[in-house]
Amino acid sequence: CASCVARVEKALKAVPGVADAAVNLATEKATLRLLPGAVATTALEAAVAKAGYALRRPETAAPQDDANDRRDAEIGQLKRLVLVAALLTLPLFVLEMGSHLSAAVHDLVMATIGMRGNHLLQFALASAVLFGPGLRFFRQGVPNLLRWTPDMNSLVVLGTSAAWGYSVVATFAPALLPAGTVNVYYEAAAVIVTLILLGRYLEARARGRTSLAIRRLVGLQAKTAVVARGDEFVEIPVGDVTAGDLVRIRPGEKIPVDGTVADGSSYVDESMVTGEPVPVEKQPGSAVVGGTINGTGAFTFTATKVGSETLLAGIIRMVEAAQGAKLPIQTLVDRITGWFVPAVIAAALVTFAAWFVFGPAPALTYALVNAVAVLIIACPCAMGLATPTSIMVGTGRAAELGILFRRGEALQSLREAGVVAVDKTGTLTRGRPELTDLVVADGFEADRVLAQVASLEARSEHPIAAAIVAAAAAKGLALADAQGFVALPGFGVRGRVRGAEVLVGADRALAGAGIAVAPFAAEAERLGALGRSPLYAAIDGRLAAIIAVADPVKETTPAAIAALHALGLRVAMVTGDNRRTAEAIARTLGIDEVVAEVLPEGKVEAVRRLGADGRKVAFVGDGINDAPALGAADVGIAVGTGTDIAIESADVVLMSGDLRGVPKAIALSRATIGNIRQNLFWAFAYNVLLIPLAAGALYPLNGTLLSPVFAAGAMALSSVFVLGNALRLRRADPA
Repeated sequence: CASCVARVEKALKAVPGVADAAVNLATEKATLRLLPGAVATTALEAAVAKAGYALRRPETAAPQDDANDRRDAEIGQLKRLVLVAALLTLPLFVLEMGSHLSAAVHDLVMATIGMRGNHLLQFALASAVLFGPGLRFFRQGVPNLLRWTPDMNSLVVLGTSAAWGYSVVATFAPALLPAGTVNVYYEAAAVIVTLILLGRYLEARARGRTSLAIRRLVGLQAKTAVVARGDEFVEIPVGDVTAGDLVRIRPGEKIPVDGTVADGSSYVDESMVTGEPVPVEKQPGSAVVGGTINGTGAFTFTATKVGSETLLAGIIRMVEAAQGAKLPIQTLVDRITGWFVPAVIAAALVTFAAWFVFGPAPALTYALVNAVAVLIIACPCAMGLATPTSIMVGTGRAAELGILFRRGEALQSLREAGVVAVDKTGTLTRGRPELTDLVVADGFEADRVLAQVASLEARSEHPIAAAIVAAAAAKGLALADAQGFVALPGFGVRGRVRGAEVLVGADRALAGAGIAVAPFAAEAERLGALGRSPLYAAIDGRLAAIIAVADPVKETTPAAIAALHALGLRVAMVTGDNRRTAEAIARTLGIDEVVAEVLPEGKVEAVRRLGADGRKVAFVGDGINDAPALGAADVGIAVGTGTDIAIESADVVLMSGDLRGVPKAIALSRATIGNIRQNLFWAFAYNVLLIPLAAGALYPLNGTLLSPVFAAGAMALSSVFVLGNALRLRRADPA
């Protein structure tokens, strides 16, 4: 239970060489940071064993599969225990409670087996429940009691043993009890065990559903691949595929590993990896990702990453790491649960003493029943599960939407963000220049001018030149060889194309050649207002056209900015581009603040300045030059289509490269932390309100007492309630 978490962590941290240890109740895993080469696994196992627990290593090469198999086995075992306990408890319950509720049942029992026989039969049935299905509580709870480190099982053991032991004395040595107190509570002990086992069974099933996202990701992995071996293609296990193998994919098949298309074409459904529903076209040279589904085409590809190096394997590792993380909000919970069980035992002893000394007759009976109710109703499990289950479900849902939390702590930090700083190139924009405008002067034809300009620019290595050449190619225009090509640094380029003298460059380049650009003054002003830098083309000494090349804003960017504003966030653009262009884009998109003309180290300073007033800053970027800012921000968000360095520097990764993932991630973060707070409120309120009720706090007012049987039912349902609330996050849809 939750108190075990703190105990195991303390034992592991005490091992020399362990820098930190975190135990997650929901994932049943311990995550450690060790000094290199300083700790042997045997020392860790010994520390855990000394604390009263066992360390289980994954038995297969796929730890997640092993964990799933163990969980399924546990659910099956608990189901069998609940059925056996229920079959034994039902006749016991009918014998005892039926006699109280119905005179006919009482008379039947008296006429057949009599009171003595009734008590003996109840003793046999209750003992079978306690030391059969209920033995698991004794095996774990008694050793921890003897170590003075009681846990949830210890509370169950104390409560059921007290009820059963008192009943045994009343059955076999009634003379030892005061007059009027000879009663049996066998049915309470048996029902408590049955209800708590039922709660554990429901809890185990719910916990299995919290890891459904990981199961789905693991299920994406193909089992086999069709690989070229000599002159033929053969089917082999996916684990035998090596980098460089040629893999054949037929229509509808699952792509087994990462690679690059060598031949053929198709559309591939990458939604389970990126969250994007539209299939992506694949042609020779396109990258494919293991786990995605091919459409109706067929192709072969060269494997580039296999096994643990594939993108899908990396995603699974990221999600598992985030699910195992502890948020800052968990620190207080851990401190409380550390002393919770001893405090409950103390409360039960005080309850017993108070009722025994001040309670009405028979005082011993009242004292026993209320002390048992206090022991049984307390539930540290609900407190311990409140945070990790919400994290598991929240990060799993995020992964399904193509949002990876590389660090679980980002879940809490992102919720608190007040400013979202966004890099421009490749994040707000497509990241590659494109020809956006070509306006020709009278007497010139647009396609002919574009063909001549592109023919000249084909000799240049400048990104603007590449954009012009790409635009001509997209139109299917034939290019000619340029003669006498000359680059004029800072001005433009010139040369001869099909016998015509062509000059392309800034206004100063044409002014130097004595060519006025005034006819395009209004057009140049319009382009400048849009953040596009105008170029001019002259052919045979005449002004031919005004050209604009810009990095277009992604189609999804305006919606993303609007969604961030709807969440109450301030949006800032941080870019190395010139201020005029940046401010024009900011005006178009409604961005609140612009930091322009900054170098990579300047982006770090910009992030710090944006957070100077105490606001948390989330920075979104995609390039190598964004890595320092991603690391400096309170939360770094990398666009997944960016560089590996940027992704490694980030706390959150958007797999699709769609900026709309940022407001989705923030909305999910808020929903998850809100869910955690609901769980913690329920778990704490449950214990704060019901422990005094179980102790009999209402008895002096209206005579209300809480039966240990109802206490057991409430305790069993508390954990299930917390898990059920966490599972609501699976339906979260942050549009």
